[in-house]
Amino acid sequence: MTSTLPSVTTEKTTATTTAVADTVTAVADTVTGTGPRPVVPTDGGPAPRTPAVPGAGPRPVVRFRRSRSDLVLCGVLLVAILLVQGWNIQHYPTLSDDEGTYLAQAWAVQEGKGLAHYTYWYDHPPLGWMQIAFLTWLPSLFSPEAMTVAPMRCAMLLVSAVSAVLLYVLARRLWLPRWAAGLAMVLFGLSPLAVVLQREIFLDNIAVMWILLAFCLAASPSRHLWHHFAAGLAAAIGVLTKETMLVVLPALLVTMWRHSHRDTRKFAVTGAVTACVLTGLSYPLFALLKGELLPGGGHVSLWDGITYQMSRPGSGFVLDPGSGSYGVLQSWLYYDRILPLGGIAGALLLVLTLRWSVTARALAGPALAVVILTAVALRPSGYLPAMYVIQGLPFLALVLAGGAASVTHAVLRKGRRPEQSRTVTGLRWTALAALAATAAVLVVPRWYDGNRTALTADANAPYRAAASWMAREVPDPSRARVLVDDALWLDLVHAGYEPGLGAIWFYKADLDPAVTRTMPGGWRDLDYVVASPTVRRDARDLPNVRDALSRSTPVASFGEGEDRIEIRRIDGTSTPDDRSSAAPRGTRTGGDER
Repeated sequence: MTSTLPSVTTEKTTATTTAVADTVTAVADTVTGTGPRPVVPTDGGPAPRTPAVPGAGPRPVVRFRRSRSDLVLCGVLLVAILLVQGWNIQHYPTLSDDEGTYLAQAWAVQEGKGLAHYTYWYDHPPLGWMQIAFLTWLPSLFSPEAMTVAPMRCAMLLVSAVSAVLLYVLARRLWLPRWAAGLAMVLFGLSPLAVVLQREIFLDNIAVMWILLAFCLAASPSRHLWHHFAAGLAAAIGVLTKETMLVVLPALLVTMWRHSHRDTRKFAVTGAVTACVLTGLSYPLFALLKGELLPGGGHVSLWDGITYQMSRPGSGFVLDPGSGSYGVLQSWLYYDRILPLGGIAGALLLVLTLRWSVTARALAGPALAVVILTAVALRPSGYLPAMYVIQGLPFLALVLAGGAASVTHAVLRKGRRPEQSRTVTGLRWTALAALAATAAVLVVPRWYDGNRTALTADANAPYRAAASWMAREVPDPSRARVLVDDALWLDLVHAGYEPGLGAIWFYKADLDPAVTRTMPGGWRDLDYVVASPTVRRDARDLPNVRDALSRSTPVASFGEGEDRIEIRRIDGTSTPDDRSSAAPRGTRTGGDER
């Protein structure tokens, strides 16, 4: 069922429809980017004009699958994106604890050990790493020891590829010209900021893929009701993959409202909202069926997980030079200033010119998404994680590409008269070329330097060396107990250390009762600490980890400065036989691991 009104099936209607469609389809693409505009009357009368307001009445249609030019351009850009993002992916950027956590949880799902490698405590919905488990299942089946962070980054290339194609499709459905859609794809996939972050195994990357699918369905030129229902379903999957995507849903509704037919708009929006809400409710229903919806003795709960996330200590105001959020912002701008700052400025401009600009109305949804995400990041007491910007990358790219299309249209066509001389036309093109050259001078050198680092640097040599040392030098890994961050946790598991209580994710030594019960002697029940930058940074809030570091001696060190990784043997530890008689090993009981 579609949301357009059915045509009157008469010979007059058919003839008129065919003539109008053939005439309009024959119009060549213009630099303004409208492309073919098939217009179909529904009452047998003359074809109505294409409205100035997108989403009202007849509208331009871009059939991506039938456009060879679109397919070729998208295919070429996709190959370039995959080459840049895939080259040197195992060596740069530095492995992160978050990547290791998500992959370790995916490993637990694959191995049938539960929803996490320790107690699952509703920190995030498990759907995200269940998808990672699916993406990495086949490689891990053929090479189980490859189920570690660096090799499994290759699985993220599939996510990047799908997201890039969806962004191109969305740009065309939002009536951007072909070249502008390609520009959006380049900004999204080849910005050094995107290259670095999209390589990493982050839930945000997978959630962005689902949200882009939802936007594409919401802006479907066919305007089938099932497309809008599917958009709600895809949006719910995106939120269940990374719950922070919830703030983007108003922008999705704006896009759906503008691209649905006015006669069935209420049905489309109601169906999408219903599909999204019912799918989202599956998560609290899961907790309810497990008896873990509300707090109680001896078990974790969804309520506790939400409370923890909402009460996390803030990282300060993003514009305060002394705050953690400011440091995160500077790390983004280190890789690329054009995409985040230019995108935010463009989004604000589009919102302010919504009443007068056709482009602003077409890009109202993406512009609103950028504004919302920026407002959330600007909260004075909010927590700003490093991967937060991933959620805004596609919308920033769309807004910048739309701004470029608007400027191009203004330079070449605004105020143009039929009798315009060749001299004036030449001056317009010269001005456009000058603007393009200026943009290239500003962007290309910075992008070249950032991507050259991503393609050539090896930031993970210390991690590989530390994993090799722990596999080779420890006499009996199956009986040793080691504190390690999750970036190396799976490496130690594959080297023979006992998952969970032998190779111990260092946070759990203080925060998970299932682990602390096996450590009655505290730091004395441990043998080694793999002191990565993450372990040293967070040890000040973890008494057992802090004591283990202060009462240990370095036996090997890899790397230099703050990025070094030390292998530290703990002094005066109890023997494995003493530990095995003092406390049970191998238990995975429930508990609040915060």
